[in-house]
Amino acid sequence: MTDKEFDARLETLEVRYAHQESALEELTRTLLDQEQQVRALADRVERLETQLSALVPSAVDSHGEAPPPHY
Repeated sequence: MTDKEFDARLETLEVRYAHQESALEELTRTLLDQEQQVRALADRVERLETQLSALVPSAVDSHGEAPPPHY
């Protein structure tokens, strides 16, 4: 392998590495953005569940009465 061929192969590898590094950085940013979105949605679901449980009466009265026998 001549020096010219070696330099060409090395340059090709450097270019490929630079593209892969750029792609990895973009994927990392995307992953971090999605993680933030998932956290926000999980918080929102938790708040909605809390609101829903406050609106929907439970099947058993909270005053300590047992359900009727046919229940």
